[in-house]
Amino acid sequence: MKKTFIIIVIMFNFFNKASANYTKLAHNFEFKSIDGQSIKISDYKEKVIVVVNVASRCGFTKQYDDLQNLWTNYKDNDLVVIGVPTNDFKQEPGSNKDIGEFCEKNYGVSFPMMEKISVKGSDMHPLYKFLTSKNKNGYKDSSVKWNFQKYLINENGYLEKIISPRTKPDDPSVIQWIKT
Repeated sequence: MKKTFIIIVIMFNFFNKASANYTKLAHNFEFKSIDGQSIKISDYKEKVIVVVNVASRCGFTKQYDDLQNLWTNYKDNDLVVIGVPTNDFKQEPGSNKDIGEFCEKNYGVSFPMMEKISVKGSDMHPLYKFLTSKNKNGYKDSSVKWNFQKYLINENGYLEKIISPRTKPDDPSVIQWIKT
């Protein structure tokens, strides 16, 4: 009787962990685009995703060029770049319309952009609650340090890397990750 019980406990733990991992997928989230359309991250299954919080009045704003080049050069290789405007660091005061026009006019941004959200604090968007909590993402705890912090999600929906705002989107480590 004891052997049977042990096997059942082991099987329960195995299946419980397997189903728990499913909740640790970025594919479970959706958001509104900068123009108000609903977008599900599950629409990007089997693609690698770079999620980056952005701002138009930041010292790193020129990274929009690098993000657009990344998108242009690798979107056919199953890459998605998702820009996430935020005013959490007081560097993105504009409306969604203002942000969209700024990005298109100054950087030719054509990659998907979310509506302006909060990436920290009590009103943090659920996607960022996932990205910053090991209990939710299964990878590691983090906090959004500044604008242009990058979260790299693999084609299966798992968070794999967190890249500093200072690291450019076209850094060799990012390019290597995209290619593998």
